[in-house]
Amino acid sequence: MNNLQALWLGILQGVTEFLPISSSGHLVLGKSILGLHTEGVLYEVFVHFGTFLAVLTVFWDDIRKMFGALWRALQHPRPNNLSRSCREDFFFRLVILIALGTIPVIVVGLLFEGEIEATFSKPLFVSFALLVTGTILLGTRWSRPRDRQFGMVRALLIGVAQSFAILPGISRSGSTIAAGMYLRVDRSEAARFSFLLALPAILGATVLEGLKLFQSGIPSHQAVPLLVGTIAAYVSGTIALRWLLGVIRRGRLDRFSYYCYAVGLVALIWFSKGTHF
Repeated sequence: MNNLQALWLGILQGVTEFLPISSSGHLVLGKSILGLHTEGVLYEVFVHFGTFLAVLTVFWDDIRKMFGALWRALQHPRPNNLSRSCREDFFFRLVILIALGTIPVIVVGLLFEGEIEATFSKPLFVSFALLVTGTILLGTRWSRPRDRQFGMVRALLIGVAQSFAILPGISRSGSTIAAGMYLRVDRSEAARFSFLLALPAILGATVLEGLKLFQSGIPSHQAVPLLVGTIAAYVSGTIALRWLLGVIRRGRLDRFSYYCYAVGLVALIWFSKGTHF
């Protein structure tokens, strides 16, 4: 992979990571069309770290308040104090809900790691998965979100939705925001929870795969392209995330379903000949 290809794929990752159209699916299709063959998930690990930094940048104020709330609660870690903090401190409660929502993706990722990684080399599978994402998004047209806050059950169910999005072609942001809307959570609150929920998932995957890469080593000729891709993913991801938050406040999530249907159908036709599922 050369620097120009890394730049293009980094921009693709940054934009599609936050738009509800599946970044991992677009990377699989993009690499297949360009004829690129990266070993394992090396490139995905680096560009996902770029998008992790983008979420930190956009939601830094919320993240700072969450760490502050957690620090205050842990200074007096008695059950009664923690229970009171959970009731009275919004940001401490948000920490608890994010931790709870992260459990499903950890379980699924550890149990099915090999099977999940295998799907990253199957563009035909991604084509079908994009059609599923389109259907999930289209269904939000009939949702009636109204609540600004939610509890543990809703957080856990949104986490279950995120666990399915480990598969390339299933949009993580699309499935989690849609799950929140199906559960009648206000769309802006569902979006904020979705992207904050992404932080431990992205960081965990990056650390897990990064440890493997550290043991095997990174090819020296790939160092610069990986850096280029990471920076491109960060910059484009920051821009895309800020734009999407505005779109969600003003418009409807189901409009992205038509794009997913179009790309899924075109990719399905393109890869259906001579491609193994």
